Amino acid sequence: MRAIEKMKILITGICGFVGSSLVERLCRDNEEVEIVGIDNLIRSGSETNRKRLKDMGVRLYHGDIRMRSDFEALPDVDWVVDAAANPAVMAGVDGKTSSRQLLEHNLGGTIELLEYCRARKAGFILLSTSRVYGVEPLASLPMKVEGRRFVPDLASCSVCGVSGEGVSESFPAEPPLSLYGTSKRAAELLALEYGQAFDFPVWINRCGVMAGAGQFGRADQGIVSFWIHAWRSGMPLRYIGFGGSGNQVRDFFHPGDLVHLMMRQMRHTGGSVPRIVNLGGGTGISLSLVELSDWCSQRFGKREVEASTLERPFDIPWMVMDSALARETWGWKPETAMESLLEEIASHAESYPDWLRLAE
Repeated sequence: MRAIEKMKILITGICGFVGSSLVERLCRDNEEVEIVGIDNLIRSGSETNRKRLKDMGVRLYHGDIRMRSDFEALPDVDWVVDAAANPAVMAGVDGKTSSRQLLEHNLGGTIELLEYCRARKAGFILLSTSRVYGVEPLASLPMKVEGRRFVPDLASCSVCGVSGEGVSESFPAEPPLSLYGTSKRAAELLALEYGQAFDFPVWINRCGVMAGAGQFGRADQGIVSFWIHAWRSGMPLRYIGFGGSGNQVRDFFHPGDLVHLMMRQMRHTGGSVPRIVNLGGGTGISLSLVELSDWCSQRFGKREVEASTLERPFDIPWMVMDSALARETWGWKPETAMESLLEEIASHAESYPDWLRLAE
């Protein structure tokens, strides 16, 4: 009997939380794929995933997508999934990280990947971010407090692309976005241009906050995982800005829930469909910081959280992704329920009490 030829997929940043989560779900649900991965292991903790990935049959390459020569050893593939990025909104402007390195990673690396796709005739999926939407219109959205969270006061809102379901793809995406957001927006535009110019398929998935067990959470990224780990370990926590209320809201979802969507995109051969879609937990999988603290109190016991009125650039009171277009186009919705996701992180925090040190 003739063997079925497998779809070959290259995942960048494969040893990171998102990349390794994609592999785990791909290997579980799709026997017809062969996965190749590249990672420069620059992120603290990422090296811990190498053995697990190899055990799942992944061919790993230690390389840097900024370096053209590191692509020479890579095999031909059918698709590239770009999960490599510096995802911190303060990166490049916080005095701790280099603005040049941020742009080299998030934009220069994407250019090299697009050149690889052009040469190898591979399709391209970019995991983008909700941070491509404008900071000023997001920060100035009129808010009211309902219960223990902010919600947009839609009766007073004049910005397009926002509703009770969240922020849609038509929300303003003009600077200022942050250097991180601008680098990803520029990567989106370049990817679409390359796909058009050189005739290969490109899909752009704008992801909200992602969370799950094994995330190398920090306060400026992976906030849900960071908060749960920090709560359990007794690390000091603060509600920063917005009067120190902790009412600021984010939605979130598990990166493994991207897999069914991506497989549909890779197999798509039909007519014209939107190339950019929002992906997020929506209002149903969203929490304010104080609501997340309430959950942690029930799970681990009560503790005090400091209230700070410090205002920081790029902070926004509310961000919920409206994924209606992805649902209508691809039938996508988050598969992991909020309680299951939170409990997954909490159990991991109990099993690995020193986990946050890996991200230092």
